[in-house]
Amino acid sequence: QVRLVESGGGLVQPGGSLRLSCATSGFTLTRYAEGWFRQAPGKEREGLACISSDGNTYYADSVKGRFTISRDSAKHIVTLQMNSLKPEDTAVYYCATDLEFHCADVPGGGNGYKYWGYGTQVTVSS
Repeated sequence: QVRLVESGGGLVQPGGSLRLSCATSGFTLTRYAEGWFRQAPGKEREGLACISSDGNTYYADSVKGRFTISRDSAKHIVTLQMNSLKPEDTAVYYCATDLEFHCADVPGGGNGYKYWGYGTQVTVSS
């Protein structure tokens, strides 16, 4: 059974940092691509970052240089380290996988992804 559970969200001031974790089960983490997404009220879901089966990464322009995706296969965890947070980063963040080896669907919002976590709220406010 494929399962993804996000954690680590919360309230942070602009310029601060948060680390989101995605605990996974039911699949071999390094055989597939995993992505991080976010959705703010009234906005489309946005693909933020992805790590492919070969370890290559993708980042959206909006987060490039500030966010870093990584994974620990031994712990079955995908991490999104978020630095230099801005108010516009406020959204529900979630991780997902489509059990594919590439990140092609992530820039478009991950509509083809099959498996999603419940999401964790990130609020950036002074």
